[in-house]
Amino acid sequence: MNLVLKITCPDQPGVVAELSSRLLELKCNILESSQFFQPSAEAGAAKDEGTFFMRVVISTPEDLNSEKVDESLKAFASQFGANLSCNELGCKVPTILMVSKFDHCLMDILYRVQTDTLPLDIVAVVSNHANSRPDVERLGIPYHLLPVNAGNKREQEEKLEEIIDRTGAGLIVLARYMQILSDEFSSRHFGKIINIHHSFLPAFKGAMPYKRAWERGVKAIGATAHYVTPDLDEGPIIEQHAEKVTHAESATELVRRGRDIEARALSRALRLHAEGRVFIDGNRTVVFEH
Repeated sequence: MNLVLKITCPDQPGVVAELSSRLLELKCNILESSQFFQPSAEAGAAKDEGTFFMRVVISTPEDLNSEKVDESLKAFASQFGANLSCNELGCKVPTILMVSKFDHCLMDILYRVQTDTLPLDIVAVVSNHANSRPDVERLGIPYHLLPVNAGNKREQEEKLEEIIDRTGAGLIVLARYMQILSDEFSSRHFGKIINIHHSFLPAFKGAMPYKRAWERGVKAIGATAHYVTPDLDEGPIIEQHAEKVTHAESATELVRRGRDIEARALSRALRLHAEGRVFIDGNRTVVFEH
């Protein structure tokens, strides 16, 4: 079995050596290792103070699963003050997709999942519109229609929570879901909600970004995949894609091209998250792409 270890801890001597020693005792083989030191941003901090991030892929003996490895490394985590997770490599993440009317990101994700090029298990689709129901149900995926208005947002979020609990979803994807989640919901599921924003954040936040970008005569457009926080469009950024444009392209053409960019950026972010390559560091991320 191949497993992915994610480790975050205060930077200090001996972390890599001790982890390697303990993995050797478990007769595990290290297949891949990525490391990064982030210096502390606090005023007056020494140059060698900061946070250490590490992603390790290991192969294990047949009788050793992720639970046993996690249990065996508890002493290591305690010794170095580390946050440590251990998951099976390639394990598909139970995922809920949320969408409104524009379904280009939704359909792109469904295609990649159906062709085994994106390691997600789509356990449900939730929408405030019925537009995508036929395409989703044709694939045998449950479709939950939860219309939202000013008076029922809390009630619909409670229904969404029930769906999360019932399906065991570990990831929620806002695939152009054009409703704002409550601060409570966003905080409760921090690190498990990924949004695609149709703009190259932090510019042009909010509504109609391509129109406003066109009005400003931009020479590049883009899309940003980020984790959702109570601060609208301010969450840690996972992935950004951009393309050059010219004065000759209309606002409508920017929208068309933008949708392609959004789908690519979101699918890339989902893969990075599912493969355990993203570490949240305050309002930033550390992403081990390879």
